[in-house]
Order: sequence, then structure tokens, then C-alpha cells
Amino acid sequence: MKRLAERFKTLRAREERALIPFLTAGDPDLAATETLVLAMLEAGADAIEIGVPFSDPIAEGPTIQRSSERALAGGTGLRSILRLVKDLRSQTERPLILMGYANPFFAMTATGFAESAAEVGVDGVIVPDLPPEEGAEFYAAAEAAGIAPILLAAPTTTDERLSLLAERTRGFLYYVSLTGVTGARTELAADLETGIARVREVSDIPVCVGFGVSTPAHARSLAPFTDGVVVGSAIVDRIEGAATTDRAAVALQEFVRALKEPLGSSRDED
Repeated sequence: MKRLAERFKTLRAREERALIPFLTAGDPDLAATETLVLAMLEAGADAIEIGVPFSDPIAEGPTIQRSSERALAGGTGLRSILRLVKDLRSQTERPLILMGYANPFFAMTATGFAESAAEVGVDGVIVPDLPPEEGAEFYAAAEAAGIAPILLAAPTTTDERLSLLAERTRGFLYYVSLTGVTGARTELAADLETGIARVREVSDIPVCVGFGVSTPAHARSLAPFTDGVVVGSAIVDRIEGAATTDRAAVALQEFVRALKEPLGSSRDED
């Protein structure tokens, strides 16, 4: 949690916004994932969201579903991803966040996962199918180990529940830009600024917008009223379309630089 808090503190002082790219670990393999994560960090990403592949990713659109299928076919699992995080942690101090569905985490038990993840340097965890009431034990174990439980809110979230989520999330609140699944979009919802303003009324927790954010123009439009953006499917699209890991790394670096520019250029070298 400390790395996340410090990152947002630094960005706020600079009047910058965070760029958090997402990719699925193991797509096409874990060695490639390590290369691509480091390439995006070098290009200016403020944190990385690392997807844990799952056979039934209910919040994901076709692009990320396919990436999960490829990763699972290659044998990628949560324990191997934790080893990947350990390798990455020796090369960066930027925050590394795991995003996955409840079953793989529960297979390790709440305490087992939290202790193992903390040991290798995981900073936060996002579990879309685990609301705070049902995940109380899991999120408590994560927080006790110093891992931020990052909760999600949506345009349809009631005021009462929004207050609860803003109170219980750590690191930042992940604001889902639309109802539906992940996937690149040509346009974002028109009422996003109003939705973020609702969060600001109850908390000063950083708010990052994801789902559908896929172009530098989207990032530019969100920068005035958010603390950051999460870009997933548009990243995974570029990995899927590249013939080699080296070409994917070049494509992602160019894309990350373009996304980061309207959010404020990162000046850190870590």
C-alpha cells in the first residue's frame, strides 16, 4: 500500500494523473510478460495491473477473455505469477497490482495468498467478483499484510454504497466507466464527471477510471477530473496483434507514451 500511496501523492503534487496499463500474465508467456511490463514502466506507466488468467472472467470482453485462454493454455497460474512479481520487484519500485477472480485467490486461502503476495512485493489486489461483504476475510488479510484491497464502483452504484466502497477501498477507487464488460470503446460515457464528483463528495481517495478507456483522447478528456486511468483491452489488443515480443514491446512503449502525455509526463527513473 505504501508504494501506491506514495505514487498518488507524488502525482498529485505534480498535478499529473496516473496511467495504469493492464495485461494478462502469461500472454503469450511469462517471460514475455516480464519484458512487456518493464517496457511499459520505462515508457512512463505509473503502475501495472497484472491480470491473473481465469477460465470464466465474467467482467471481461472478448479481447481479455482470449488473453486468459492463451495464458491458461500455456500453464500460467497464480503461484507462477507471484514468482513473476518477485522478479519484477527486483527491477522496479513502481506499484504492481494483481487483478483476478476469487477462485484462484481462495485456492491459496486468504492468509496464504496475502502472506505470499506481500513477500514478493504485490501492492494491491482487485477482485471484480468479490464484493466487500463477501470478501471481508480476504480483504482484511490483504490489508493486514500491507496489500491494498482495491474496490470497484460504477455509474449505477447508489450513494449509500458509494460511501461504503470509498471508505473500504485502499490505494484508489476503481471507477468502472460504464455498465457492461471490458473492451476498447470509441466513446466514453457522457456522465463520468458527474459520477466522479459523487465520489469526491464522500472521500478524497484517488479515483481511477477503467473499462473502455482506450485512446490518448480518452485520457485527455478524463484528466481534468480523475486521478488516473486504467487501460486494458487496448493494451492486450496490441500484444495479440504483434508477431513477436520485441514488436509488442515497441508497440506498447509508443502507446504508453501517447497515453501518458495528456496525463502529464512521468519524470521518475525508478
